[in-house]
Formats: sequence, structure tokens, C-alpha cells
Amino acid sequence: MALETKWVRYGKNQEFIGYMAKMDRVNANLPAVIVIQEIWGVDAHIQNITERFAQAGYLAFAPDLYAENGNRMEDLKEERVVEVRDFLDSLPHTVWNNPGEREQAIRELEEEKRNRVTRTFEKMFGGIQSSVYIENLLSANSFLRNECEASKGQGVASIGFCMGGALSALLACRDPELKGAAIFYGTSPSEDALKSINCPLYGFYGELDKRISDNIPAFADQMKSHGKLFEYEMYKDTHHAFFNDTRASYNVSAARDSFQKVLTFFKQVLVEE
Repeated sequence: MALETKWVRYGKNQEFIGYMAKMDRVNANLPAVIVIQEIWGVDAHIQNITERFAQAGYLAFAPDLYAENGNRMEDLKEERVVEVRDFLDSLPHTVWNNPGEREQAIRELEEEKRNRVTRTFEKMFGGIQSSVYIENLLSANSFLRNECEASKGQGVASIGFCMGGALSALLACRDPELKGAAIFYGTSPSEDALKSINCPLYGFYGELDKRISDNIPAFADQMKSHGKLFEYEMYKDTHHAFFNDTRASYNVSAARDSFQKVLTFFKQVLVEE
């Protein structure tokens, strides 16, 4: 059976847009998985992940958090994001989080490119616009539960990667109807925020991704102390973004294992509940 994929407008004033995938000729009673983008946007990789969940029998939906009224913001258009990604990939990875070295590398670009890269970099990495993005994601969940014919009346679970992993956890803090949230190498919510979580969380982390992974045992303790359900996998000798098969950090063993486990998780929270 083939996939049906399309871009769909949603929101009170149809102000948002997302990439939808489902199995063709299955038009009702599909539990939904909302796929939350990495910093790179709803690119070919995120679309591919969305399609994988559709092939597993879900209505899969990836909101484009960089779009306004159906179109990408100028500084966050696909070609601009790719330009920043290619620039960063040309540098040693240690430079990514070293502002002085990174800014020196940007200054060495020709002027027009330097201006573009600076504006887009600031938009992408200037701090997660969590309040804006969460309102988009809440609107997407409402659309999937109440308006989308294929998933109307069914449960919704979330999965996110990197920036999207953090947002998947925050969405669990804000959406009391969410059935479950999978977090791939995303930062954890505050202890105060997690008190509002009503669903199970499942996290997947790389041991060598110290900025994030070193904080996970403490987060697990906080979740337990507040009676919340949180399970996690810590993959040995594995870096950040291990699930992204377009990146140098891709780890096939961790990606295979985590995909199998997240499918089991979604079956438990969306199908067997």
C-alpha cells in the first residue's frame, strides 16, 4: 500500500502548515504521531521520519515551526538553513559551540554571504522560541484530534529530535491530553514544569553528548519524585544526533534500537491503552 503525503494548513486562521503522511486508502481511526523538527526544519530527513511512522500505521504529522501563514520566514527559508548547515559542517565540530572561533570563521566569509549566515544563524540558534513553537504544536494536536478526518477522535503522541526533543518534553508539560512523548537528545524541562506532565516520557540519548546526557539521571530522579513515568536509553560511545542518517554523528546500532523501542512505546500508549 502506498503512502499519501501532503502539506496541510491548520490553526484557527489556517496560519500554520505541516507535512502529513499516512497509508493510502486508510482514511479513519488512525492514532497520530506528531514529529517535531530538529533545528534544520522540516527537511528531507524529518519528512522521511514522518513517512516511517505513517508506514508503521499512524497518521504522522510534522509541523513546520519556521513557517508563517504557510510560508517560510525569509531568514529561515530552506536554502538559507542549508547554507548555515553547510558552513557549520565546514568547521571542526568543537567550533560549533565556541562563539569566538565561530564568529571569526563567519567574519572570513565574503560580505553578502556573511550577512546572510549571521541573520539565519541568529534566527536558528538565538534560543528556542518555545512559547511560539508550543502554541503551534498545541494547535497541531487540536487539529489532529478534532479536525483531521483520518485521526479525528484518536490519541496523539509526540516525538522530537534535538530542539524538537526539548519541545516534545515541553509539549507533554502543556498538553494534558498527550498520550506519550519521545525525546531524542533534547534538553529536559524544569522541575516546576514537569509537575504538569500527565503521560509517559521515553528518552533516547548519546553517552558522548555530555551537554545533555550528563543531566538525564537528575531529570529521571525528579520525574520519579513527582510520580511521573520516565524511561530512558543511554547509548554508549554515541554522539548527539545519532538518529540522523544525513549527519556524521549517525550511529546505525543506536538508531535501529531506538526506532524499534519507540515503535513499541507508541503501540503501548496509542493502541494498547
